[in-house]
Amino acid sequence: MKYLYLTLCLLLCFNSCSSVKKSTSSILNGNYDRAINTSVQKLRKNPTKKNKESHTLLLEDAFAKAAQRDVERIAYLQNEGNPNNIEEIYQLYKSLNNRQEMIKPLLPLRLQEQARDAVFEIKNYNTQLINSKRELTDQLYDQVVANLASANSKVDYRRLYDDLEYLDDLTPNHKNVRQLLDETHRKGTDYIEVVLYNDSNIIIPERLQNDLLDFSTYGLNDFWKVYHSIPQQGITYDYVMDVSLRQINISPERFRERELQKEKNIKDGKEFLRDEDGNFILDEDGKKIEVDRMITVNCTYYEVLQSKAVNIIGQVRYTSQNTGQVIKSFPLASEYVFEHYYATFDGDKRALEDDLLRYTRNRQVRFPSNEQMVYDVGEDLKQRLKSIIVNSNL
Repeated sequence: MKYLYLTLCLLLCFNSCSSVKKSTSSILNGNYDRAINTSVQKLRKNPTKKNKESHTLLLEDAFAKAAQRDVERIAYLQNEGNPNNIEEIYQLYKSLNNRQEMIKPLLPLRLQEQARDAVFEIKNYNTQLINSKRELTDQLYDQVVANLASANSKVDYRRLYDDLEYLDDLTPNHKNVRQLLDETHRKGTDYIEVVLYNDSNIIIPERLQNDLLDFSTYGLNDFWKVYHSIPQQGITYDYVMDVSLRQINISPERFRERELQKEKNIKDGKEFLRDEDGNFILDEDGKKIEVDRMITVNCTYYEVLQSKAVNIIGQVRYTSQNTGQVIKSFPLASEYVFEHYYATFDGDKRALEDDLLRYTRNRQVRFPSNEQMVYDVGEDLKQRLKSIIVNSNL
């Protein structure tokens, strides 16, 4: 126990010294915020008095140098007079304020060896933050409005949407930003009309057709693409996605039989152990020795597999409405196999393994209809169609 305590003390001392060295190195390299974060984390954990003073001194030094650096940078940017500097100025004021808010809960921090409190010059940056934020908001808004007037492609509108999102996060509900978000999203979105063709000689169940064209069930998460199976008024479609089912092949109903001869040694109760002369064998207490009685059982196993399969072969094509040309083409294929096992046996069923025995509980069933088979392949077909949509990279 004594050695364990000593080991823990050494580990704590090593970790503390290591963090002090890291903070010192960060300050020397000008990475003041890293030093501040490390010292704040250590002080929150309330380490020993000696370690606390080391981290307090480092925090005091890093905080003063970080504040001086940011204030001098702000003064330089303001004197330069470049309108593009306003965002950096706002971010610097945020850093100054956030740094102060981080250490406020720790104050006051006492330095016992120097008989003083650590010095942190706390200032109120609210006015500067409000003014720089307002100036940045107005600047961003004016830029977006100007760029919106000259935008002529979906890529342009998508970039403007990102700018508007940043603006809305910065100053929620500023002027008509929400309205502009809706407008740029609508103009930056690709609208795709989906048409399903059945070129096979098999009728597709109506519910399968509805499922394939119900894109709300596909779990698509593409902010800039909208698929409509029913064209909507007022929307100019950019692409047409043709889903062509060219072949629907349904196999005959099949029965496959097999017969197995099974033999197994099993326990069948207990018996007394005898010698070669038929005499009972006794243990050291004079009692008869009892052992498992083993017998050999046999069984003939008759298994039947019912099977029926359907596969669909088709193609997905994307056509540009502007040029009328096919820009993407993908093969589409899906398969569904119905299988059902049932079995009978003749003899002692104890000779059968569990994986065979379970089929003896089954009975022959009716095969699904062709319509049901085509419908059952639909879920896999949807997943393959979804994969094509996600990877289409329009």
